[in-house]
Amino acid sequence: MKTWKLYLSGEIHTSWREEIEEGCKKAGLPISIDAPVTHHEASDDCGVVILGSEEKKYWHDHKGAMVNAIRTRTLIGEADVVIVRFGEKYKQWNAAFDAGYASALGKPMIIMHGPDHQHALKEVDAAALAVAETAEEIVEILRYVIKGELKGYTDQAQAAE
Repeated sequence: MKTWKLYLSGEIHTSWREEIEEGCKKAGLPISIDAPVTHHEASDDCGVVILGSEEKKYWHDHKGAMVNAIRTRTLIGEADVVIVRFGEKYKQWNAAFDAGYASALGKPMIIMHGPDHQHALKEVDAAALAVAETAEEIVEILRYVIKGELKGYTDQAQAAE
């Protein structure tokens, strides 16, 4: 059976990645998960720590963005499905960029956000194949896509017989 490669992009301040991973394990889904570096300071500082300090913040951030892009572009390119989470507390410009990159590559995307972001993310949502609000919904989408199982449907069909 194929192992599906997921790339989980987006906000780093909640446990949504762990919830998806745990839900997929419970569902017995053959997946592997990749993500950006989620240690905020390490992600911000990787360029200057590795390549040398910069006097101006712009170049500090630029070096970090370029080093991080090596990981992001490679893993999005290898992914079977890209899941992008937009959280409530911060604007995830990087997540919007990742969604655009994945869309340009023709990658199937699932976008995750609350109802308050529907209008702001309408173009991103339009590029996705599914838009979900919860990790549980994403796990159920993956269960259906990977195994062809619709939770509760078999039980309902058997009860009708």
